[in-house]
Order: sequence, then structure tokens, then C-alpha cells
Amino acid sequence: MPSWRFVAAAAALLAYAGLSHALMVHAPAHPWSVAALFGPLLAAVALGALRRRQWAAFGLGAVAAAVLAAITARGGVQDMQRMYVLQHAVLHLTLAWPFASTLRAGSEPLLTRLALRMHGRLSPAMRVYTRRLTVAWTGYFVGMVAVSALLYAFAPWRWWSLFGNLLSPLLAAGLFVLEHLWRHRRHPEFERASLAAAWRAWQTWQTRPSSGAIR
Repeated sequence: MPSWRFVAAAAALLAYAGLSHALMVHAPAHPWSVAALFGPLLAAVALGALRRRQWAAFGLGAVAAAVLAAITARGGVQDMQRMYVLQHAVLHLTLAWPFASTLRAGSEPLLTRLALRMHGRLSPAMRVYTRRLTVAWTGYFVGMVAVSALLYAFAPWRWWSLFGNLLSPLLAAGLFVLEHLWRHRRHPEFERASLAAAWRAWQTWQTRPSSGAIR
């Protein structure tokens, strides 16, 4: 993916995060707020399922879209805040699953697989590093769900909205950048890979996931 597309995608995500925060704070129960906040997520899930030909997931997405349309048509629901918190939790647990599911015994960690697609072969040190990094990303996504639940239970709604819409994506981006800098400083012997190469490896894994067995 060309660099300008990364910039455009980042700008679009930032704009969506700002819009989501504004809608959650000022019009959380408005029916069109519900459509604006949940619609793009459902569309992304449906497109991802379609690309990977996961028809069951695509069907569930279609059902969820129908439910969203019904909720919008009838004027929203009384307590949308719980739905927004649930959306945040489902999103992060969905992101955590591909990482966590490859950490079981006899499986090859997700980031090890992606590194192999980019480099062809890995040193023992890089295999250890990519496994630990897979664990770290799993912990991050699960931790986001825990923090979200605590903020919802004990903090004002405005705080949760700020965390869920703005801080969550910024923290993910920050972790990605910090890991990149740490890896270059701590392991300069590792072969370098561009962001575009990492993106291509991720797309390949999405369309043709490997069996998961350790080689």
C-alpha cells in the first residue's frame, strides 16, 4: 500500500474517532448516532468475512446489520451506553483472538507466521521475540477491555467515550511505534521490513491463513 494511502486511512480513522466521541457525548441515544457508530464496524466485519469467504461470519454480520436498521428505524434504545461499551469490547476481543488462538501448544504464533512470510526464514532469537510480541498484543487487547469495563463502572461517561474513541486507537498506534523502535535498538541484527511488506503479509494471512502447525 502506498504511503499516501496509509496517511489517508489514518486521517479517516482519526476523523471517525472524533465524530464517534462527539456523538457519544452529545447524542448517545439518537437513532442516527447508532447507525453512524455501528454501521462502519459492521461493514468492515462483513467485508473481511467476504474476503476470507467465511460465510457464517458474513451471515451474522448481515443479521447484525438488519438489527441495527431496526433499532435505527424504531428510534434507538433507552440505554445506548451499554451497547457502545459492548461494541468496544467485542472489537478488541475480536482483535485479540487471532493472536491468542495461535499461542496454544503445537501452534505457530501469529507474528511468527507473518515474519516468516516476509523474511522466508527466522533465527531462533527472532522466533522467541515474535512469540513474546504475540503475547504482548494479546495482553494489550484484553487489557483494553478490562480498562473499558472499569471506566464504565466507576468514571463519568465522557471519560469512557474519550478512552474508547480517541485513546484506544492512539494507544495501539503508540504501542506499534514503540515496539518498532525497541526492536531496532534491542535487536539490530534482525532483518528490516517495510510497513508495506508487513501489510502485504497481513493481507496474505487474511486471505490464506496457514494451518498453524510449527515447522
